[in-house]
Amino acid sequence: MRDGSADLPFWKRKALAEFTAAEWESLCDGCGRCCLNKLEDEDTGEIFHTDVGCRLLDGHTCRCRDYPNRHAKVHNCDRLTPTNVPRLKWLPRTCGYRLIAEGRDLYWWHPLVSGDPDTVHAAGVSVRGRVGLFEDAMNGEDLEDRIVSWPERIPPRAKRQPTAR
Repeated sequence: MRDGSADLPFWKRKALAEFTAAEWESLCDGCGRCCLNKLEDEDTGEIFHTDVGCRLLDGHTCRCRDYPNRHAKVHNCDRLTPTNVPRLKWLPRTCGYRLIAEGRDLYWWHPLVSGDPDTVHAAGVSVRGRVGLFEDAMNGEDLEDRIVSWPERIPPRAKRQPTAR
């Protein structure tokens, strides 16, 4: 246990490598940001996000349309593991896997905290309504022309928990 308190939620008392399969999967907030195509500058290693979604990304639910078979269908779909998460600098700053690997807590809108899978959308964190194109529809367009900065930003409303009415 991280701090010895059994009363704390699992992500506060366990290391990533100690999570059960169900706990591991529940760390995904369903934002879809990791399913956007990215470019890496070969000289600097800098990552550039685009508004081009993976061909399996559902732009409304922000989930994979074929999650169990995603690695077989998409050659560059990375499998997240407790070992590689700390090294994957392209993971969004809001990503539950990244936050826990960095020793930080989940945001108020994360479904594990809020109890509601729609809060990630309400907080403006998800890609819902923001995917400009899906990779299958690129028709020769250059990915470089689709670079956007919003996937690395945290929307202001996601930083503060709404007050109860």
